[in-house]
Amino acid sequence: MPGYARFLLVLLCLILLGECRRHKSRRKRWSAPAETHKPGNPLSKKASDGTKSRKVKTSHLLRIDEHDFTMRPAFAGPAVPVGVDVQVESLDSISEVDMDFTMTLYLRHYWKDERLAFPSSTNKSMTFDGRLVKKIWVPDVFFVHSKRSFIHDTTTENIMLRVFPDGHVLYSLRVTVTAACNMDFSRFPLDSQTCTLELESYAYTDEDLMLYWKNGDESLSTDDRISLSQFLIQKFHTSSRLAFYSSTGWYNRLYINFTLRRHIFFFLLQTYFPATLMVMLSWVSFWIDRRAVPARVSLGITTVLTMSTIITGVNASMPRVSYIKAVDIYLWVSFVFVFLSVLEYAAVNYLTTVRDGKDRKLREKARQQSQTLSCSCGMSHARTMMMDGTYSEADANSLAGYTRGSIAADDSSEKQERMVVHLSLDKEPTGTKKKGIRGFRIIQNTHAIDTSSRMIFPGAYILFNLVYWCVYC
Repeated sequence: MPGYARFLLVLLCLILLGECRRHKSRRKRWSAPAETHKPGNPLSKKASDGTKSRKVKTSHLLRIDEHDFTMRPAFAGPAVPVGVDVQVESLDSISEVDMDFTMTLYLRHYWKDERLAFPSSTNKSMTFDGRLVKKIWVPDVFFVHSKRSFIHDTTTENIMLRVFPDGHVLYSLRVTVTAACNMDFSRFPLDSQTCTLELESYAYTDEDLMLYWKNGDESLSTDDRISLSQFLIQKFHTSSRLAFYSSTGWYNRLYINFTLRRHIFFFLLQTYFPATLMVMLSWVSFWIDRRAVPARVSLGITTVLTMSTIITGVNASMPRVSYIKAVDIYLWVSFVFVFLSVLEYAAVNYLTTVRDGKDRKLREKARQQSQTLSCSCGMSHARTMMMDGTYSEADANSLAGYTRGSIAADDSSEKQERMVVHLSLDKEPTGTKKKGIRGFRIIQNTHAIDTSSRMIFPGAYILFNLVYWCVYC
């Protein structure tokens, strides 16, 4: 029994010894030094690169903790040149009511900061995201006259920082900005607008920071697919000048200028064609009988109200400017033409009423004379009215019922009736008769106003359109 226990103890010791040796060999395999290459091996010629080492932190490689990055590069020295280039991604909207525009762009800055130089023989640059931007100095460029702006942050902040071994830095960010644009609507909608996006350093004057376009006019690039619904983008160009503030001094300011020309076809369909059709519709009343009062009045009122609606709709989508726009001239002249057609019928109706009153008085006077003469001559009222020449159309129609035989039966006494009537009328003074003929010549021909309007109104409106489109186009 003791021999059996001794055998088990020896076996347990051997098992433990084997496990210990296996564990030691595994530790040697994982902690063994890197394999040394022979001199003939090409891998031995590759020089070490600090930027590729995992053990070197960015703050140590760029020596961020050794410098004060709250101060600009070359502090107390010459101005730091900061080159700028812009790539316009999209022109999102143009608002006439708010007089602004919204643009999305890539804004890139180029400068040199020797404090960020690092040793590297193979890697040309290092690229970082927005987290490093908060630890180093970057230009404080802002958009002048901007209303709203933001840096895109989906899925992370759209900021890129690229540092080169010699200290050159590229700082790029994607921004959407809404800026004011002073628009002139005196030729609207036949206008062209020029808007400007301005960039400037907020804190550093031209003695500390010099902003400039990195490649001149080629510093601004645009996407060929940029388009707007109401405008045609004619051109983009850059410029720069100094801006002065009385409290702080002179600053370098960069300008992105772009010119927009408005598409006219939308306004032709929505404004000009409806207004022209309303004016032409108002001319229809000149061919309607002047005694059809409901038809002509309703047509005139309808066209006037429609023109008022068109004018209100156009002004609702425009800013309240204190000067006259080109579309206002066209719409208000069209409104005046429609309104004048209503006034024309008012004049025709008034003159027709006056003429009917005069005819009524003449008929009453002729009736009295016929009653006086009928006692001595036996002359009928209808015959007196026909020879006197003052009967109206209704009286003439009333005579249409006489037969040819009845008129022939009275031919025997025609000479006697005619002589009596002339004797009765010749008693009136000659001057009074001539004056009455001259005074009521227009009244007796009231329909001539409608006849003249059929030519005058279209001719005047065509002339206005020729002058208008020649001036504004």
